[in-house]
Amino acid sequence: MATKTGLLELLDEALGAGWTLRRGCRELALGEVRAYRWLARRAIGELADKPPGGPPMHGLLDDEVAEILALFDEWGETDRSHRKLAHRGSYLGRVWVSPSSVRRVLHLADKHFRPLPKPGKSKRKPFPEWVDYKPNSIWIYDTTHFTRARSGALIIEDLVSRKWITEVVSAEETSTQVEVAFTDALEIEGLLDAVQVRLDNGRADPYTDDEHRPILLAVSDNGPQMTSGSTREFMAMCAIAQHFGRPGTPLLTG
Repeated sequence: MATKTGLLELLDEALGAGWTLRRGCRELALGEVRAYRWLARRAIGELADKPPGGPPMHGLLDDEVAEILALFDEWGETDRSHRKLAHRGSYLGRVWVSPSSVRRVLHLADKHFRPLPKPGKSKRKPFPEWVDYKPNSIWIYDTTHFTRARSGALIIEDLVSRKWITEVVSAEETSTQVEVAFTDALEIEGLLDAVQVRLDNGRADPYTDDEHRPILLAVSDNGPQMTSGSTREFMAMCAIAQHFGRPGTPLLTG
């Protein structure tokens, strides 16, 4: 395929031989308008094609690039994300660029966010030493939600025997449901008399290992209905100790 320079040289030879520009372009299969344009560009020394693209109108300015790098140095450890850093620049009124522009600038500058440190392993809170690993010693309870019915079922189960003791279905999740469920469970398991004995003898002491210690340990999550003051008072009245967190059988001894 002939180049621009080669075509123009042939056209020069045709013109030197007395041909017209139109005839020469027709023989060379070259558009006449294009030939005039090439001749004009050759006259000013710009016949070669320029690189494609050119400077885009939406390209980043040097000041914007410098501001992105400054934001990285100041807020990189806090934001740790090119998206958050882009929003940070607009919040502070310093630079308005897209997250992809921030990522590209940081990549070209060889700047990288440090990953967030991995959370440490949480340690489970051990059960009290006075707890015996036997039925009716440790109860677990939680609420299962039924979103379509807009209600929940608070369930009490024996951790050791895996016995499903009782449940309370209600549209509310308050300390009232906890009190109703435990009262029903204590009656089903025949522990209400033991609760009455504790009431007659005074408040149970979880640190003693005699007849005044709690009658059982209730394990649950940190739901507000479990940790409320009303629930704590009810549990203390019934001589029931509370434990929050996942039950761990390896921690059970005795």
